[in-house]
Order: sequence, then C-alpha cells, then structure tokens
Amino acid sequence: MTSKQRTELLQLLQARFARHMHRHAGLDWADVQARLEGNAAALAALHAMEGTGGEPDVVGQDAVSGRYLFCDCATESPTGRRSLCFDRAALDARKENKPQGCVEDVAEAMGIALLNEQQYRALQQLGEFDLKTSSWVKTPAAIRALGGALFCDRRYGHVFVYHNGAQSYYAARGFRGLLQV
Repeated sequence: MTSKQRTELLQLLQARFARHMHRHAGLDWADVQARLEGNAAALAALHAMEGTGGEPDVVGQDAVSGRYLFCDCATESPTGRRSLCFDRAALDARKENKPQGCVEDVAEAMGIALLNEQQYRALQQLGEFDLKTSSWVKTPAAIRALGGALFCDRRYGHVFVYHNGAQSYYAARGFRGLLQV
C-alpha cells in the first residue's frame, strides 16, 4: 500500500467506526488506530476487505487476547467475493463450469478468516445482513468430509443456516471475513 492509500483507508475506517458506534460500544478509535499503526499485514488485509466490497468495521474486542475484531459489515455479502465454491478440493473436483476460485483460497490470500456460524450469528446481532444474499461459513470437518458446506443468511427476521454441495457457487453467495488485530 502506498502512504496515500494507507491514510485514505484509516480515514475511511475511522469514519465508519464513528457512524456505527453500536457495533463497538465502549471502544475508542484512538486505541484501534494505535494497534493498526505499523501493522502492514493488518492494513493490507483491511484494504483487501474494503476493495472487495466488505466494508470492514470493528465488531468487538477479544476478552482474552485484547485483539480488535474487524468483520465485513456490508449489508449484503461482499460483491467482490461471490461466485466462489467452498474450498480447493471442491474447485479441483469440478469438471465443467469452474468458478474463478474458492472461498478458502481467497480468504487466505486476503489474510482473513472465514466466519464460523457462531461469529455470523453474533454479527447479525449488530445489524441485518444478507437479506438478499448469503455467505459461506466455516464448515465442520465431518460435514465437509461428506461433500457439504454451510452457508447462512437472514430472512423473515431470522438467521438461517443451510447446506449445499461444496462444489456449488452462486452469484448471490459470497463470504464474510474476520480479522483480529
């Protein structure tokens, strides 16, 4: 990242932090920014989250480690992370109509973790997300071993967890990431 990109990103994150104080009550931006200063990997990950439409924001602080938790808070699943199958095994197994990639590879390249079901439900306590889209979530190994993967959305005022073949991909399904700083 250039110095200008870094400054613009920090300004954008600060403005978003101020607009959505309900997501991080009791936390102070100066403390968050101090943690970000000099952390090139975290800034690069946040830049990637922002660049793919994630609108990352602080959603809490880990009680044990003290790390700040950034999550994609875009109303719908990030547009730059859709139409992906679940993992490399699913991508490699597709013989025809392969998607551009898979969720696990993209998340790893961005330096973020895929939300699990519990984290997805916690995010939904901070707002209403995925009213028209859905998001892949970390899938237990036992389900993945049988060829499946999990995704979530919010409909009818309720958060739903579904399953699909890990090889599937849809224009309205992406993924949300988590970054601990």
